[in-house]
Amino acid sequence: MMDLRGASPGQGEAAAPAPAVRFAPQVSHGDIRELRGPLLVVGGVHGVGWDEFATVDMARGECRHGLVLEVDHDLATLQVLESTDGMSLEGIRIRFDGRPLHVQVGTEWLGRVCNGRGEPLDGGPPVTGTATLPVSGWPLNPVYRDPPQEPVLTGISVIDGLATLVRGQKLPIFSVPGLPHLTLATQIAAQATAGGQTFRVVFAAMGLTHADIAYVRDRLEERSAGGELTLLLNAADDPVIERILTPRIALTIAEHLAYTEGHDVLVIMSDMTSYAEAVREVSAARREIPARRGYPGYLYSDLATLYERCGRVKGRDGSVTIVPVLTMPGGDITHPVPDLTGYITEGQIVLSQDVAARGIYPPVDVLSSLSRLMRSGAGKGRTREDHLDVAAQVLAALARARQATELAELVGEAALSETDRSYIKYRTLVEEGLFDQGRDEVRSLADTLDRAWAALAALPKQELTMLSTALLEKYLPKGDDGE
Repeated sequence: MMDLRGASPGQGEAAAPAPAVRFAPQVSHGDIRELRGPLLVVGGVHGVGWDEFATVDMARGECRHGLVLEVDHDLATLQVLESTDGMSLEGIRIRFDGRPLHVQVGTEWLGRVCNGRGEPLDGGPPVTGTATLPVSGWPLNPVYRDPPQEPVLTGISVIDGLATLVRGQKLPIFSVPGLPHLTLATQIAAQATAGGQTFRVVFAAMGLTHADIAYVRDRLEERSAGGELTLLLNAADDPVIERILTPRIALTIAEHLAYTEGHDVLVIMSDMTSYAEAVREVSAARREIPARRGYPGYLYSDLATLYERCGRVKGRDGSVTIVPVLTMPGGDITHPVPDLTGYITEGQIVLSQDVAARGIYPPVDVLSSLSRLMRSGAGKGRTREDHLDVAAQVLAALARARQATELAELVGEAALSETDRSYIKYRTLVEEGLFDQGRDEVRSLADTLDRAWAALAALPKQELTMLSTALLEKYLPKGDDGE
């Protein structure tokens, strides 16, 4: 299998990944020094490397697994994937695998439902594949990156029209506990298309309740039955260490489907705040010095190792597009998880309690949301000639409408000018006609843009300063120009 990950300019393609077999016999180590939360410390080891996979053999014949987090002289610290509950220092032996954790990859993953470690939950056999890759992946050499250009149509007006997702982009959803972010994420997973072709979807659930997991499975059953979806489900009561592996396994599966099989792959990861909490818990068990809000100082680089595993590769047909979903504790957008995520990703979709209180779904705060790559994937030749101009005008008018609404609350709507009253009318029209839509409703881009024009028609024509005369004559509803 050929791969362009990690290749330097002029070197061509990188070497193939490490072989799936170990050429030296495994040595069993029994010098267990300490059990500390999800961590196990073993002594007397030599030649063991960071991130190496290990097998933990217990006295009763039970077998667990772990990853090496730290090596200090002859001491190795492992994180045990199935947790250390029920373990004691006596009767434990460790066998190191000589390589990082690998997972078999291939199209066999499509249509399967597994737990966060990739073990089947659907009653089927273990997933096998055509290749074996490390779950940590390789960094994608910028020399081989193609810039994202083609739009991804989700069928959701507020996203397609105002914050267009682009193939190969990473665009997170910022939410607050209690808002329907999971509903929105599953709707995107069920409806997303690129270039008229359906996506292959890898959905990585982290720390969800069993009720939420049941909802995800039911909502995406049709796409799963069609062989277009892989579900990796980590429940809130599953081992916390599994939560750290889940997104990495999901992205490894997605990379093979994209760069080897040639599919466009959408990876949805929810909830990244639960993932960050797992990182913090392991960091505390390692007795590391905490940084902001108790999170480790390397949280930024840790998140980047996940978010940066998306994009398009020159000469390859496939792509990986990432939509992480995260909840902001207390609605604080300066919290370390959304704050650091915003630095790495290319925009954000922000859900608002105020918008949800007005009965609008999805409750997107459009003035706080943006897609930094929208201009690369929208406009003439990609979507429709009026797309970018209409989006700019809708946002500008909405900002003015918000000011008019606040003024009306102070002095009363009767005291406003006719123009300000038209902006208040516009806000109602755009929220009810464009932003609000059913949870199972799929809208075409043409329908979305037509709805935007219908709302803009409530404004006086001289207020539509971001739209050219040619566009106004072509798309503005006749007889409703506000004059």
